[in-house]
Amino acid sequence: MPPIASRRRACAAFAAAACTPLFAILLSACSPGADTATKPAGVTARILEVAPQRVPIVIEAVGQVQGSKEVEVRARVSGILLKRLYNEGEIVRGDAPLFQIDPAPYAIALAQAKAQLAQERARNEQAQREAERLKGLAAEKAISQKEYDDATSTLKLSAGTLQAAEASVAQAELNLSYTLVTAPVSGVTGRMTRSEGSLVTAGQDSSLLTTVNQVEPIWVLFSLSESDLARVPGKKLGRGSTADVRLVLADGSSYAGKGHLNFAATQIDPRLATQALRAEFDNPKVQLLPGQFVRVQLTAGELENVFLVPQTALIQTEKGFLLFVLDKENKAESRPVQTGSWVGSDWTILKGLNPGDRVVLDNLLKLRPGTVVIPQAPAAQNAAPATK
Repeated sequence: MPPIASRRRACAAFAAAACTPLFAILLSACSPGADTATKPAGVTARILEVAPQRVPIVIEAVGQVQGSKEVEVRARVSGILLKRLYNEGEIVRGDAPLFQIDPAPYAIALAQAKAQLAQERARNEQAQREAERLKGLAAEKAISQKEYDDATSTLKLSAGTLQAAEASVAQAELNLSYTLVTAPVSGVTGRMTRSEGSLVTAGQDSSLLTTVNQVEPIWVLFSLSESDLARVPGKKLGRGSTADVRLVLADGSSYAGKGHLNFAATQIDPRLATQALRAEFDNPKVQLLPGQFVRVQLTAGELENVFLVPQTALIQTEKGFLLFVLDKENKAESRPVQTGSWVGSDWTILKGLNPGDRVVLDNLLKLRPGTVVIPQAPAAQNAAPATK
């Protein structure tokens, strides 16, 4: 058996040989710059290189649909409402029958007027014969001039009475025609306000029977604030404006038709500081109904030499909005900008950017002025397309 000293020297040599590789590994792991070759320093972020574009000036407002004609259908003669001749809510054409008022009293009145007319015609013919007969006698001095003058006056009075009788017949015929109530315009009928069997009186509230809204074409009423008008070329909109008007329905879908302005108020409402406007749309499928609320999108021109940046790239501060852009050394610097309106999911940048600036799009919370940024592939494809 070896002596104790020899065994101690052998164990020490074995331990030194076994620990040398591990020590070398730990030393290399802890040495400065060990990761620099595999993991570069800096913040990785997507970059957008901006270029000036031309974008539309789109202004949005809430609008309400209104029939181009909204007509109250009223009884023009008094009587008992016998029958409704239409289905409530259906589309009718102009002059389509809607209600029937009892015609019997007016048919009798017409017969009486015609009888009176026949009597007056007979009297007029008799007066003409008498005047002709006395005319010859007056020429021969067989009668006094007074007798002939009286016959002439009687003939003129008879002619006037005959005209009044003819007017009475025309009035009676008109009243009889009014017992059949017809649609004054083509459109959508409303609810029946008087039930069958009711007495309606012309010229009073009970004369209102229903309403008809003309829905082809149809109108949309909306207003724009003074701040919106300030974005429009010329700072105002007129009836002859060529602005493109489109609608977004309640479900978020776009209305297929395109409208045009047919009315613009000539003054600003002093209470609301808005200008009242009205647009006209074709409505062949009656997709738009009176009273319906829609979103109006009015395109009133274009902006030149502006930039589009995704909304997520902007940071809002107490003083406004800012962006992070990269310098030549890929270091981040903050840039205050002036924003305009939205175009899709992008902000319009009016001031603060130059052509070719590289805008940082993400990882903004990790950025400070001077931070080195490792650019990823350009994200220009994420920007909204410019208007050509």
